[in-house]
Amino acid sequence: MSDWAVILGASSGFGGASARALAKAGLNIFGIHLDRKATMPNIDAIIHDITATGRQAVFFNINAADSSKRTETIAAIKNTTGTGDRVKVLLHSLAFGTLKPIITQDPAEAISQSQVEMTLDVMASSLVYWAQDLYRADLLTKGSQIFALTSSGGRRQWPTYGAVSAAKAALESYVRQLALELSSEQIAANCIQAGVTDTPALRKIPGHEQMIAHAGKINPGKRLTTPEDIAAAITLLGLSEQTWLTSNVIRVDGGEDITG
Repeated sequence: MSDWAVILGASSGFGGASARALAKAGLNIFGIHLDRKATMPNIDAIIHDITATGRQAVFFNINAADSSKRTETIAAIKNTTGTGDRVKVLLHSLAFGTLKPIITQDPAEAISQSQVEMTLDVMASSLVYWAQDLYRADLLTKGSQIFALTSSGGRRQWPTYGAVSAAKAALESYVRQLALELSSEQIAANCIQAGVTDTPALRKIPGHEQMIAHAGKINPGKRLTTPEDIAAAITLLGLSEQTWLTSNVIRVDGGEDITG
């Protein structure tokens, strides 16, 4: 019997760091990512680091929000795993959404209905569908841990961040619902609220330079959060068989949120 992690968004940032840390801690890794040729070296490096630990690395270059691709991938995951294997950790670390204002004089400059719906689907609702299908495949079982990456942006506003903020708030709600429905199965679900972290996703946000500067000033730890900080927390909790800790938003930020 083997334990696996399924990481949605495994190519960089929190997902990449967590893949490495969980493999080092003994889990085999299923990585879900969407990359073109230019960024594939990142994937190759992550796979190399995983296999160097003696763990298996099975990666799928797909759109995680595509229902047919999800069905195909979970079937492949089921075929790869053996009797008694489980997904010990399901990590949702998808960061792909539209960063545009809601209200503008020119409609072309405002976020559209399709962009809002895409952002919420990828960054929030996709967790529900992956959890449903993995559960039905008997891969989310007793002792499994579900994590979703959130941020203070789920309850704070920033120019152009409206749809992503809504997605983070929805993601936290979905995690609470999963915790409610899976508690009797001894499966936990929690959000990890990262502090400001200099990742490729953050650098796509207009004004990210100000975010980084502000966080650097107010964080009691005198530095920014790193992907490795988040990976360490996910590994610590993810390997635990203790599932009574569930339905939380767990801040991993050095105390940043209480000062900001």
